[in-house]
Amino acid sequence: MPDSSQTQPAAFNCEGGLVLNRSSFMMKPGEALVLENFEPDVEGGYRRINGYRKYINQIIPHTTSPSEKVLGVANFSNKVIACRGEKIFNSVSTEASTSISANATMSGSGVITVDSVLGFATSGSLQIDLETFTYTGVNSTSNPNQFTGVTRATSGTDAVKHLGNSVVSAAWTEIDTGRTGAVKYRFERFNYDGTEKIIFVDEVNAPVVFNSSFSATDVSTSSVSGSKFVASFKSHMFYAGKSTTPEELIFSAPFNEDDFASGNGAGSIRVDDTIVGLKVFRDSLFIFCENRIFKLTGNTSSDFSIVPVTRNIGCINGDTIQEFGGDLVFLGPDGLRTVAATAKIGDTELGTISKNVQSIFDKNIKDSLLFESVVIPDKTQYRIFFTKNGESDGITRGVTCVAREQGFEFSEIRGIKPSCTDTFVKAGDVIVLHGDFAGHVHRQDKGNTFDGIPVLGRYRSSDMAFGDSGIRKHMQRVIINYKPESALDAELVIRYDNENSDSTRPAPYSLDSNQVAAQFGLAVFSTADGAVRFVFGGPSQPLIRQPVEGSGFSVALRINDGGESAPYSLKGFQLEYTLGARR
Repeated sequence: MPDSSQTQPAAFNCEGGLVLNRSSFMMKPGEALVLENFEPDVEGGYRRINGYRKYINQIIPHTTSPSEKVLGVANFSNKVIACRGEKIFNSVSTEASTSISANATMSGSGVITVDSVLGFATSGSLQIDLETFTYTGVNSTSNPNQFTGVTRATSGTDAVKHLGNSVVSAAWTEIDTGRTGAVKYRFERFNYDGTEKIIFVDEVNAPVVFNSSFSATDVSTSSVSGSKFVASFKSHMFYAGKSTTPEELIFSAPFNEDDFASGNGAGSIRVDDTIVGLKVFRDSLFIFCENRIFKLTGNTSSDFSIVPVTRNIGCINGDTIQEFGGDLVFLGPDGLRTVAATAKIGDTELGTISKNVQSIFDKNIKDSLLFESVVIPDKTQYRIFFTKNGESDGITRGVTCVAREQGFEFSEIRGIKPSCTDTFVKAGDVIVLHGDFAGHVHRQDKGNTFDGIPVLGRYRSSDMAFGDSGIRKHMQRVIINYKPESALDAELVIRYDNENSDSTRPAPYSLDSNQVAAQFGLAVFSTADGAVRFVFGGPSQPLIRQPVEGSGFSVALRINDGGESAPYSLKGFQLEYTLGARR
């Protein structure tokens, strides 16, 4: 029998992610009952997520109403393309921003002196306060830096004064207009003739193609006007999703997205269900439908063949389809699924990878009207967002799925409300973009706030009885192993007996950087109170040794983030306690 006078340790790593399909007492200690705005970290533990910030400060000009949402966003040819209403715009892809060095008064045209022109194109548009300007040149070789040939885009000749330190950002440049009634822009990047191009469909109008100079050309054939989906496969452009023929897949002749002559290798294929998405994966074109999934194999119209993947499971929304973790992930009627699992197991429950958080999917599949998703490849992370019309950004929910060696781990996101998304890699830098419902484009996974709104992280452990739920534990201290990226702003909450209101409820314990241990060498230095202040030679994560109060038959830990600090990772905990009486 253990000596009740001796301190008992119980340590666990933060791993397993959010688990909602088991009793708290049946969960492993490292799993989380609440994991909000934390992400399972590829380096281990749970990391408080970054926020997002505006890609450029200027709002995208609207077509008919200032309430128009962003309908599409994509990176192409070192710029960002944004679609709002019936118009398409581009801007620099470097998040270019600077400040005015001295007060600038503009009447007509002139020069604006700024701190730096780094990242700006040699000509283009600027946003200063609420005004848009065009410029024809930059001067970065002398001090100060200047925009030259600056012209007010706003009509009128009254001089307008912009104060020193006013923010100057790149602005949106219109590259196409007249997209009557566009619903949602989807795109495909391709290169058939040595020239990089991007094609957009919008569910109503003719597809439009942009070359690297952003010259717009509509696809002339009316048979693909109104397409919802587009994909390039085997040098053919595939179009699908027309409201009049939702089961039809139309493909162009090879190497020409606007040639639909059957004699040149173009054609069409029909499936027996409504198409909701297309995705090229492992030498096949996967065709996702409402109740079925097919794949197209072959190389040309002479040998293209439709092969059923499953006839019993479909895709809820094509915007959830992503290549992730060496597979295709999509939202099915019963949660997140992978194509490989779906094909292998013959449509059984085992094909669903979101079992641990199925209650979240069950609710949001029923209630949500819009779904968006992104992949963050350097984190092996997939994010899906559930959006309801009229719902504020602050309560919009999403789920993060991370592929770990031991399987998929999940967490919940609260506070990101995208209307469209894109992910691309530039010079090794992963850039995740989303458009919003107010006319801005944001970069995700950047900064410490949601565009100025605190990122509130919440973690709750399982209820831990340490092997015997009949013996009372008198808690002495909690040791937190974590990896900071800046100063810490969080609190520890300890609760007993499944948060029973009759049990001891100590006040939250503030956690800050003053409690952080430092690592340098090989020894451990302690103070008279026994608290570790400096740890030398340990792993590169600090320890916080927090004395705590209270007792119970089970204990749970909460970490509440204050929303003011940079991200940090919770790596693990050690709880120290003495044994009390048996109930």
